[in-house]
Amino acid sequence: MATKTSGVSPDKRRKYDEAFKAEALRLASESRSTQATARQLGISPKLLYRWQQAQVVAEVGSVEVAR
Repeated sequence: MATKTSGVSPDKRRKYDEAFKAEALRLASESRSTQATARQLGISPKLLYRWQQAQVVAEVGSVEVAR
């Protein structure tokens, strides 16, 4: 049985630089849909949500206050 591969081995994660993350967060903040922004950028919506949460924590300074 053949399996489809995406060209990236499962043990290798894609790395995103800070400039890409900043642009993704900017686009998501301007968009009504984080999921649509993630699709447009070719990344997982969950990843973009994690970056957004990390941004809030960095701005507020506490995970407890950010929730």
